[in-house]
Amino acid sequence: MNGPEYTELPERAAKIMANFLPPEDKIAERMKQFAHVQPRAEDKEGDTEIIDGVTFTHHFVDAPGDYEMVRWHYVECGNREAEKIVFLHGIPDSWYEWSHQMAAFAGDYHCIGVDLKGYGQSDKKGGNYQHEAASEQLWTMLQQIGVTQFNVVTHDRGTVQADFIAANHPESVLRYARGEQHLYNFHPSLAPQGDLFMDAPYNGMLDDPKRLVLWAYTWLTTRPIPDEEMERVIQEFSYDGIRKAVPRYFNSSTFRQEWLARRDRLMAAWKCPVMILQGHDSKTQPREFYDDVERHMPNARSVTVRIIPGGHFWSKESPKESIEAIRELLKM
Repeated sequence: MNGPEYTELPERAAKIMANFLPPEDKIAERMKQFAHVQPRAEDKEGDTEIIDGVTFTHHFVDAPGDYEMVRWHYVECGNREAEKIVFLHGIPDSWYEWSHQMAAFAGDYHCIGVDLKGYGQSDKKGGNYQHEAASEQLWTMLQQIGVTQFNVVTHDRGTVQADFIAANHPESVLRYARGEQHLYNFHPSLAPQGDLFMDAPYNGMLDDPKRLVLWAYTWLTTRPIPDEEMERVIQEFSYDGIRKAVPRYFNSSTFRQEWLARRDRLMAAWKCPVMILQGHDSKTQPREFYDDVERHMPNARSVTVRIIPGGHFWSKESPKESIEAIRELLKM
């Protein structure tokens, strides 16, 4: 193996690995609980909905991509003339992952939640699904809609793309709230989903979107999430084409390649204030891995770490605590 050595697992994390994946009986129980959930109709340009007392507006835009146009779906709320916050989701989510946080900041900011390419209601056709290429397409779309400078708040797979944006376009990123993704330390046993999703067309991993959502959330949460929110998460991951599009990311790169890119060039290129957000009980990113991370981002204006109550999906498990952490970053 060429390159840096993998980080040894902390004793606490190693013990968790002994019972890493969720029991099948628990998944079956959750499937019965949410058996009634049906697909949601796609939105149209200008459709609105109210969440936490705030009006959210749906938009669709075509922007340059793989030598052709890519159709994006994004949702906005707040004052369009105010400072921007772009929210990027992970798997198996959509813009809706950040609905509470977007509503919380709508009074003072212009909040934009994007469906990543291949997810939600954004484009799912073929093309370049390497994260750096996808991030360039995302950045191009943001420029097109007038979001030229922005704060970025991310989780999981959305963080991978934001890592490239913050490095390749430091002039665009005001502050970076970087959530729930491997950084300097990494061990491949913490990323079994890489192989699972890479082989999804063959192993059936994504054949049932409802099961995948419940599998992931049962596996990686430690705090309860309201049933009505889980229903919407299921619906957002059930749009036609997602199960074919998402594996393209995992067939285009690996967790190891992403890790090496961060260590080789990305972290040193971040210049804005960076806040690392991780779940206290995250199974896939042990909190011990984020001690003393400041030295790996020498050019960032500031680096802070905030551990959020909950597991991997703390954006839904602990919305109030995550909002407070983001608010702290926005004051920097």
